[in-house]
Amino acid sequence: MTGSGLLLATLAAPVSAAEDASVVFSAPPWPGVTMKTEIASEVLEALGYSARTRQLGAQITYEGMSLGEVDAFLAAWLPGQSSMYKAAMDKKTLVDLGNNVEGARLSFAVPGYVAAAGVTSNEDLDKPEFADKFDKTIYSIEIGSGSSEIVNKIVDEDAYGLGDWDLKESSTPGMLASVANATKHKEWILFVGWTPHWMNIEYDMVFLDDPKDVWGPGGGASDVKTLANKVWSEAHPNATRFLDQLAFSSDDQSALIYGYGKEEKAQEDVAGEWMKANPAKVKGWLDGVTTRDGEPAWPAVQEALGLPDA
Repeated sequence: MTGSGLLLATLAAPVSAAEDASVVFSAPPWPGVTMKTEIASEVLEALGYSARTRQLGAQITYEGMSLGEVDAFLAAWLPGQSSMYKAAMDKKTLVDLGNNVEGARLSFAVPGYVAAAGVTSNEDLDKPEFADKFDKTIYSIEIGSGSSEIVNKIVDEDAYGLGDWDLKESSTPGMLASVANATKHKEWILFVGWTPHWMNIEYDMVFLDDPKDVWGPGGGASDVKTLANKVWSEAHPNATRFLDQLAFSSDDQSALIYGYGKEEKAQEDVAGEWMKANPAKVKGWLDGVTTRDGEPAWPAVQEALGLPDA
């Protein structure tokens, strides 16, 4: 990740005194941010910090960060959370540390057999020969999530003729249970899909073309940003430098999500296995970072987490 020049200059400054140990993350109940936050927390703990995670929805997370009750957030999906992001950034209480996942995407998706039958674009959904096969229903996740805001706007504005479609908003597990049931019986279903996520490994699914860019430019191509409370960031330049450099590929995160969200392994086990298999990536996040008391970061993290040589 690359922050502003001013931010990087600040982060490059030597740590003159030990930073306060506390780091409070927010992680909504999504497997991707759960795993990223677990890994970040384990590394920070190895550096001498005390990391704690609060499970909060996206909207409450932004409010908590602006109030200084949350220090960092690793799941600012844009443009999905654009309205929440803009409102928070306008208050000048947050710092945007840049993208932490490459290749992310958020948009409508269908099973592969539905795409093979001719539904490859959002413009196909409300065609007479297709709409009733979907029961004119859209499956989505938590009310208040960024994707929920986009889907509600699509329905409210009758984009692609979907104004009279029903919207079923539940949760990520609830929506994916509906997807699993539909695909098992080869039924038609329209749902909110995204990558990285284990759904891309588990299901033969196709993201739909979006010629009106209702999901944003590039067919829903997304940034997943790391945000930090400005006051906390200025008081913690060393920890902030680590968070600024923390980044995953889409495949990395999908694998993490599959282990935790699909195989239902403990998040600590999934994080440990991944870091032991990817020590060079962990070491790369620590460039210019020290322990909280000023010692070299990589040897401390390697020893604390039992990582092989990078």
